[in-house]
Amino acid sequence: MSYVLMALIATLFTWGITAAGASLVFIFKKSNKNFMDAMLGFAGGVMIAASFWSLLSPSIEMSEELGINAIAVALTGFVGGGLLLFSGDKLFCRLEKANPKRIYSEKNSSIKRRLMLLFSITLHNIPEGLAIGVAFGSLSYENDSSAYAGACLLALGIGLQNFPEGTAVSLPLRRDGMSRKKSFFYGQLSGIVEPVAGVLGALLVTKMRMLLPFMLAFAAGAMIYVVVEEIIPESQTNEKKDRMALFTIIGFSVMMVLDIALG
Repeated sequence: MSYVLMALIATLFTWGITAAGASLVFIFKKSNKNFMDAMLGFAGGVMIAASFWSLLSPSIEMSEELGINAIAVALTGFVGGGLLLFSGDKLFCRLEKANPKRIYSEKNSSIKRRLMLLFSITLHNIPEGLAIGVAFGSLSYENDSSAYAGACLLALGIGLQNFPEGTAVSLPLRRDGMSRKKSFFYGQLSGIVEPVAGVLGALLVTKMRMLLPFMLAFAAGAMIYVVVEEIIPESQTNEKKDRMALFTIIGFSVMMVLDIALG
């Protein structure tokens, strides 16, 4: 079996786990505000934890392994990701103001939040897919059992981490009034970029390895911007702010445990 095909199969697995996480939207039948705000807070916690353990920490480690300045890569990538989302936010507001017939409304704010959430999680999945592709593509240089086992374990770890991330997209979308089917569709859609990125990483293993640290930090900056700008403030509109904050802690803890346990 070719290494590119291996990378494709591995990233199809990680996409499938994302879809499984997104499918929880069919299990949680409640749609009251308290429940959905709690799930929004949970999603914020998941995203904060993922931004460090799944993105920034690996970015720093990879930079050091490749002999690149870790501080410069992490800083420029992180700030760049945040600035990209900031620019998109301002552009959305300008387009909204440019059309007098579409005054600012709660519905428009909800649409913006959906787009930012979906974009940030999707952006986060691209470097993860590339990492898997690079791991399998590297087998063409060092084809031994330990390298193969390491690539498989990486795919397994990223796949299991994707479960709460799929949920972190679908449930907030459901909270904003989207149907269960559409919420699931967009939740799994955030992970479909992984097979594409995985194949690309396996084909361009050397070049992608050099770009990966920056892309990981870039995705982290984008995620943190969305959490601070949209996710946490929206969950805190609930009267029971303290309880919503606890769900953010729970979401962070779940993702932290998964990331540390799966390496």
